[in-house]
Amino acid sequence: MNRFDFTPYRRSTVGFDRLFDLLENQARANGGENYPPFNIERRGEDAYRITLAVAGFKGDDLDITAQQNLLTIVGKKREDAPEGEMLHVGIANRGFERRFEVADFVRVAQADLADGLLVIDLVREVPEAMKPKKIAVGAAAERPGLEIVQDDTGTKAA
Repeated sequence: MNRFDFTPYRRSTVGFDRLFDLLENQARANGGENYPPFNIERRGEDAYRITLAVAGFKGDDLDITAQQNLLTIVGKKREDAPEGEMLHVGIANRGFERRFEVADFVRVAQADLADGLLVIDLVREVPEAMKPKKIAVGAAAERPGLEIVQDDTGTKAA
């Protein structure tokens, strides 16, 4: 059994439930399916590449769908009849569906098919509003637009 128990981490973290659920579901869903074979490559701080070996598929046979946090690649089996009698069939030409969970703000930049390899480039683009900001620490009197009001209970900022 190759199931990892996340219970100790769930007890000591807050807000990571989605991550733990995702990891547990991935282990369950992809238990033995490894077709088509693929590589995931980090090409920079915010750039990734997924390469799938899809020998025998043409561009029209592949359907790539990017939704929020999910990239789905579907290969449709063609019903081409061979011209002669097949003595051995070793090249897989079965349909497939491969799903990749992607992080927030990751989008597909481009997809190319060449030499039996489907290459999908991904880019993470964090919106300016979501990027970390430095917060200045100072006294309330030094902040513009903040007025100090004195009453009989003590000093309050208004």
